[in-house]
Amino acid sequence: MVTIIDVARAAGVAPSTVSYVLNGKRPISVETRRQVEQCIRDLGYRPSNRRTPSPRHRTNVLGLLAPLRVDVNMPALTRFVGATMAAARVRDHDLLVLTHDTGVAGLRRAMSIAVTDALIVLDVHDADPRVPALLTLDRPAVLVGAAGRPTGLPGVDLDFARAAERTVAHLAGLGHRSVGLVGSPLSSYVREVDHARRFTRAFETVAGRRGLRTRWRACGESVEAIRSCLDALFAEDPTITALVVENETVLPDVLEQVRWRGRRVPEDISVVAVGHDDIADRPPLRVTSVALPTAELGRLAVDTALRQLDTAPPPETRLLAPDLTVRESTAPAPMTSSCAGC
Repeated sequence: MVTIIDVARAAGVAPSTVSYVLNGKRPISVETRRQVEQCIRDLGYRPSNRRTPSPRHRTNVLGLLAPLRVDVNMPALTRFVGATMAAARVRDHDLLVLTHDTGVAGLRRAMSIAVTDALIVLDVHDADPRVPALLTLDRPAVLVGAAGRPTGLPGVDLDFARAAERTVAHLAGLGHRSVGLVGSPLSSYVREVDHARRFTRAFETVAGRRGLRTRWRACGESVEAIRSCLDALFAEDPTITALVVENETVLPDVLEQVRWRGRRVPEDISVVAVGHDDIADRPPLRVTSVALPTAELGRLAVDTALRQLDTAPPPETRLLAPDLTVRESTAPAPMTSSCAGC
C-alpha cells in the first residue's frame, strides 16, 4: 500500500507537511499544497486511519455534496437528487443534501458537524482539490464522475466513451460525414468538469477513427449564445449534416435555431441529443438520443456508499453503458450536402 512517506518522497516534502495538507492544522503554501495533492492523486494514497462507522454509531443518513454552481444543469441535478433520495429511502436511509460551494474548507466544516454515514460527491473534475480532503474523512465517499487520475475513492458514472461510440456509429451508418458538436457551457470546460471533457474527447476520437469530420463549440444557454454557437459551427464547415447536442438544456432552442436557418430536421440535418428521455421525447419533434440513466446512477451511488460501510471494496469506478434510442430527428445524410467537395 502507498504510505504517507511515499507521498512525501514524491512531493519532495516532509511527511509532516503531507499530514498538515490533509488535516489542515497548519497553513501550507498554495504551491506546496498543490504539489502534495497532485502526488496523493497520482499515487492513489488512502490514509490508513480511514475507518467505517460501527453499527452502533450509524445514523442511517447519507450526505450528498451537490454544489450549486452557475453552470449546473438544474433539471439534471433535480433528477439525480430525487433518484438518490428514493434509493436511500428503500435502503432505510435519509439523504442530507449540501449545496454550498465553499471548497475544501467548507467541506471540512460541513463534515465536522454533519451526521452522515457516507458521502456521495457530485460535480467532480480533474485534479479536484476535494479528493485529498475526502480521503482523510472517517467515513466512506463515492464520486459521481470519473476523475482523470486515480483517486483512491470509488466512483460511479455514465460510460461517456460508449455514448460517443454509439452516437458516431448511428450517424456514420446513415452516411453522415461531417458532424457538429454542441457542447456544455464554456465554464464547464474551464473548471474541467469531467463529463463534458470526457464526452467531447471520446466523440472526436471515435469520429476520427470512422473518418468523420467534427467541429465543436461550447454553448451557453442564452438564445444569443446558441445562435453564436451554431453560426460558428456552420461557418467553419458548411457541409455539416448532423448535430450532436451534449447540453440537453439548450436542445429546444437549438432545434428552433436550425428551423430559423431554413434547415429541416431530419431532411436537411439530423440531430442527436445526449440527455434524458423526457427532454428528447417531446412533440412536435421526438429527438434521437443517448439516454442518461439518472435513476440507475442514483441507485448505484447509494449501493456503492452503503457497501463500503460493511466491507472494504477496491476503489474502482463503475460505468453504466447508455442506450441510444432512434426517433424522428435522424435520417440518411442528404446527398447534395454529404458529397460537397467530392
